[in-house]
Amino acid sequence: MLKKRNIIIPSFISLLLVIFFITYLLVSQQSKQNNNEQGKSISLDIATVYEGKSIRFLVPSAPGGGFDEYARLLAPYIEKHTGARVRIANMPGAGGLRVANELFKSPRDGFTIGIMNGSALVTNRLSKLKGANYNLEKFEYLGRVVADTRVLSVSIKSNLNSIEDFLNAQDIIKIGATGLGGTSYVDGVISKEALSLNVKVIHGFDSSPAIRQSMLRGNIAGTWASWSSAEYSVNSGLEKILLQSGTERIKDLPDVPTVYELIGKTKDAEKTKEILTAWDLLSLVGRPVATSPGTSMDKVQFLREAFNKSMHDPAFLRSTEKVNRAVHYASGEEMIEIIKKSIQMKIDIEKLFILAIRGDL
Repeated sequence: MLKKRNIIIPSFISLLLVIFFITYLLVSQQSKQNNNEQGKSISLDIATVYEGKSIRFLVPSAPGGGFDEYARLLAPYIEKHTGARVRIANMPGAGGLRVANELFKSPRDGFTIGIMNGSALVTNRLSKLKGANYNLEKFEYLGRVVADTRVLSVSIKSNLNSIEDFLNAQDIIKIGATGLGGTSYVDGVISKEALSLNVKVIHGFDSSPAIRQSMLRGNIAGTWASWSSAEYSVNSGLEKILLQSGTERIKDLPDVPTVYELIGKTKDAEKTKEILTAWDLLSLVGRPVATSPGTSMDKVQFLREAFNKSMHDPAFLRSTEKVNRAVHYASGEEMIEIIKKSIQMKIDIEKLFILAIRGDL
């Protein structure tokens, strides 16, 4: 009798456990379904908020620049996936600082977005640049459009034919840049310091087209820019590329050396590599799109989804391919992690970047 009871009790307990487990699964499934339905309901509610309204899209360059072209390529698809109208607002100047400040102080309603100069955002934050009235970490990032390879471009009229001409130059070579803290300025100064180039960075141009006009007039020899911005001028026979960023040559520039290939030609190879690695992380920030800090999370998520759909829309990708604009999508969440890494520099490297950004080098 005792033996029979010993058999029944464990069996009964096992049955209870099975019933409990099945009940748990059913409740979890119902809860998940309810959450999904609630999420869909929220998305639908937000969609009605945006339907027929106007989104202001801030751009840190004049019409015709690289930032402007990306924004105008994206705008129809953001309209498609949000139901809102998109109005482009060009705000050139100060290497993207105007747009960053404007976006940071814009209403927290999710109706202002901006494409920004990512590396300039970081360098301004590092240097505590006067006039940078924003907090880098507080923007609500929707994602990244591109993390473009940086290139040293020179006018075809210059007598510079290879990076060796830069390395061996006896006379100072003038290269153009936007404002202090702008990407082209930081590129010029950091490459000068890392590779001991005999260059002078002339800053204050309000856009890349203005720099290129000065190159054509012969006032300056070249500039640092994104490959996507320089490609048209190169293909038109107006410029040539002598150096590119990154550790590997991109397929479009198989005969152009990378900055890392020059490490062995510097006096302190280890220090040069540290500088170039930090510079590379800035390039990864690329051109992010964000909305105002403090925007409600339901709107942020809606805009992130719309940005994701826009960036992966086949028609958008065909349009970028047609005009030779690269696309390197990163999500809003990924951008937060990329930015965190970009500001984690060794103290001596951070000091070097601060001096470069402030114009003290």
